[in-house]
Amino acid sequence: MMVEIYVEGVVQGVGFRYFTQRIAKEIGIKGFVKNLPDGRVYIVAEGSKEQLDKFMSYVKKGPSTSIVRKVTMKKMNKKEKFDNFEIVF
Repeated sequence: MMVEIYVEGVVQGVGFRYFTQRIAKEIGIKGFVKNLPDGRVYIVAEGSKEQLDKFMSYVKKGPSTSIVRKVTMKKMNKKEKFDNFEIVF
């Protein structure tokens, strides 16, 4: 299952992408995370429903340095295959 996630709040310049990458690797999520010009963080995550549910619980909290105000997730129809979880600059 593949989803795209948009995270809003104080989520840039606070280690959010590195936090996301660490959690994704621990859970076994594949995909990527990147900052968007509008201040949001964009995540594409691939995993089982159970893995994604666990991942989302962490994303909704974020690292202690962040303030997550809103998280939007939707399923994707893409069949892209990722080898790992990367930070895209």
